[in-house]
Amino acid sequence: MAIIRETIRAIFITLMLWLLTALVYPLVILVVGQVFFPYQANGSIMLNLNNEPIGSALIGQTFTSERYFHSRPSIVRYSQGRKARPTGISGASNLAPSNPELLNRIVEQSNQLRDENLQPIADIIYTSGSGLDPHISFKAARQQLERVARARGVAEDEILRLINKYTDDRFLWIFGEPGVNVLRLNYALDLQDLNRQQN
Repeated sequence: MAIIRETIRAIFITLMLWLLTALVYPLVILVVGQVFFPYQANGSIMLNLNNEPIGSALIGQTFTSERYFHSRPSIVRYSQGRKARPTGISGASNLAPSNPELLNRIVEQSNQLRDENLQPIADIIYTSGSGLDPHISFKAARQQLERVARARGVAEDEILRLINKYTDDRFLWIFGEPGVNVLRLNYALDLQDLNRQQN
């Protein structure tokens, strides 16, 4: 009798834990996310003026035009084109420091930056651990400021205000370093150009 009672109790506890962890908890998180944080819960997708998705503020994008601030280099193939499509991929190159391919990529990136009269600094040469980092350091953004201002034909001070606006502080004011969200900054630059054209 004791074995049957203990077996029933074990099955009951297992079912209750399954109910809590597989149904109740996910549903509560889903409801809280959709009610109180819908933008973040749905991937922080940014929309353009035509209400089309242009990317996630949480995932790095590739920008190659002189008119835009460039993101960190990445081995991951970011979603490109007019409409952002998640690639579902994250990860680094996994190349060892002794690998000649890694060294060649870094030298090539450094030479390209020198051709643009930029000092090669870590976050615009080295890829991030996940390959999806949406931020660059304030220093990396500041280095690209002259190029972007010249390509857009605007004063550096106008763009510097946007850099400051889209610089995210340290997490909980103590963890990590401040970083400039490249997608949000570049979209704000486009909006600024559009407003200038309309006025």
